[in-house]
Amino acid sequence: MNDTQTFLIILVSGLVTFFLRVLPFIAFGRKRPDFVLYLGKVLPFATITMLLVYCLRNTNFFDSSHGIPEIISCLIVIMIHVWKRNTLLSIITGTVIYMFFVQVIF
Repeated sequence: MNDTQTFLIILVSGLVTFFLRVLPFIAFGRKRPDFVLYLGKVLPFATITMLLVYCLRNTNFFDSSHGIPEIISCLIVIMIHVWKRNTLLSIITGTVIYMFFVQVIF
């Protein structure tokens, strides 16, 4: 793949993502149905739960570190999310802490 194809793939992916994010605002305007408001409340928790299951599916708790970096990182993600209610902040902080533990401590 050359640079032009790579650029076009990134451009199309970005445009599709943008329009999918904008579409509900165009379709519903200022008055959003109850199910859209409901999804806005439950999707952050569902996203974190899916990431948690995905990240821990291959964790061997009987290995040398016994899953300690994973458990600590997950607890920190939960605490930050309960405290700040910011999904992106929770995920980024958990990832940074996990990588620090794996690269430096364990």
